Parts: sequence; structure tokens; C-alpha cells
Amino acid sequence: MSEVLKTLILGSGPAGYTAAIYAARANLQPVLLAGRQPGGQLTITSDVENYPGFPDGVMGPQMMEMFQKQAERFGTKVLHEHAEKVDLRKRPFTVVTDADRTYRCQTLIISTGASALYLGLPNERALQGKGVSACATCDGFFFKNKVVYVVGGGDSACEEASFLTKFAAKVHLLVRRDQMRASKIMQKRVLDNPKIEVVWNTSVTDVFDAGAGKVTGLELVDTRSGARRRVPADGLFLAIGHKPNTELFAGQLPMDEKGYLKTTPGRTATEIPGVFACGDVQDSYYRQAITAAGTGCMAAIEAERWLEAQH
Repeated sequence: MSEVLKTLILGSGPAGYTAAIYAARANLQPVLLAGRQPGGQLTITSDVENYPGFPDGVMGPQMMEMFQKQAERFGTKVLHEHAEKVDLRKRPFTVVTDADRTYRCQTLIISTGASALYLGLPNERALQGKGVSACATCDGFFFKNKVVYVVGGGDSACEEASFLTKFAAKVHLLVRRDQMRASKIMQKRVLDNPKIEVVWNTSVTDVFDAGAGKVTGLELVDTRSGARRRVPADGLFLAIGHKPNTELFAGQLPMDEKGYLKTTPGRTATEIPGVFACGDVQDSYYRQAITAAGTGCMAAIEAERWLEAQH
């Protein structure tokens, strides 16, 4: 494109669409590149019941469709393209997509999100939202009086397991080794909870649905002996970490040790003036739709004010 855009947004989850709504209403005429997973992680979430304004809940994909329509209503141009190269070393910034198109922009809002790490099991992806989850806060409510398994040995796994005891009848925490990586206080919280059983030296090798269209059981393996066994289960929660989608910006933007983009504390501004990051791509702590949307709003306002300052 020969035109230099005022604002280009990479990513189409709650952060990206909210940034688009605010940017469009500020007459920044944003173009949003939806990426390879339009709607982000919410498209693999079934019912969303903790987002304000939806008293009866809403399906994740439906919610993202509504976000998109609202952004388009104010003039956002949504393109189903994926950014493959960026050049932030000079202005205007340049983005090349998988459609072999090049976009130039005065401000860039990065909302490419993060991806939960999965085990790579054959049925794992097929059963996402049907008993397999990577977010207890999002989906724990749907497992009232159920038996669930959590995979992981760090603080996140302990937090997920503890949170799930509010709903599940029994929580099994599967740890690959004979000890956890979690902090001592988190370990104590888990070990002292009568609803949590820690299963040491154990991994998951398969997840079953028995033709029910939802998780009905797991295959577990003893990491020492190699012995396998099947257990009934209603849910499998993966807490082995998230990976921010930041490979595109390696060497151009500062990141923390986990790969999350660094922004000014309390802001969305990155080290490069005119480049902003919002949502899960820079938030390793909350990772919620509503907090992502909030930072999307912040990014658009910051972009607008930055452009005003330049003129």
C-alpha cells in the first residue's frame, strides 16, 4: 500500500478489537490484521460468564464476532491476513503479511496475544472447550461436582488446582517428577487442601471422549516405570505455561525472560515511540479478556495522543 496508515493493529482478540473501537472513534482510521486465529483464545472457549454485560453468559466465538462488528461499525477495516515481517527501525513502520501485502503505518498497536502450551496429545485440540482447558478462571465454573486433573508443577498449576476446588468434587494434580517447581507457600496450600490429590511422577499420554463429545477419561503413565493406566475424568486443565506470540518482534522490541513485550509501567508504550503493546502479548499476570480489552483501550488512547503530539 502506498498509503501510510495512521494506525495499524496486529491481532483480533479482545485487546485488538477494543483498540480498534477506540482508534476508529478517534478518527484514526485503523486497519486490523486478524491473524491466523481470528478472535484469539476466546474462539476456543465455550461459555464466557465472567465478562460484564452478559448476565446469561456468551459463547467465546460469538463474543468476538460482536467485538468485530462494533469495531467495523465505527470504520475499522478488518483484514484476514497474518503479519510475517515487521520493520520498526524507521518510520513509517512496515508490516508484510502472508498475502504478500506491505502496510506502512505511523503507529502500530501489537495485540498478538499468547498461546497456552499444550502437551501435543492426539485428541487434545479436538476436545478444547469440551473438557480440555488451559484456564481454570475461565472454565472452572462448568466443573461443579466433577473430577478434574491439572497438569503442571509450578505456581500456575498450584493456583489452578486451588481455584478448581471451589467447584470440582476432586482435583488431581499431575506432577512429572517427585517434586514441584512451585514456591513453598503454593506447595503447602495444595498439599494442605483435602480436595487436592497430588499424583507424583505422572504424565498424561492421551485423553478420551468415548464418543460423548467431551472428556470422559485419561491415560496416565508413571514416568519412572512406564506403567500406563486409564482413569475416568471430567476435565483436563493444562497449566504448563503460556507462550507470548512475539517471535515477530525478536531483536526489535525488548522482552522479558519469558518473551512478553516490555511496556512502560502502567502504560502500553514500548521502547519505540509510536509502537504500543496490549493484551496477553505483554501481560503474563492476569490473562483475562476484560484486562486485555482494558489495555486495548489504553493503547488506542496512547496512540491518538502520541499522534497529536507529533503534529
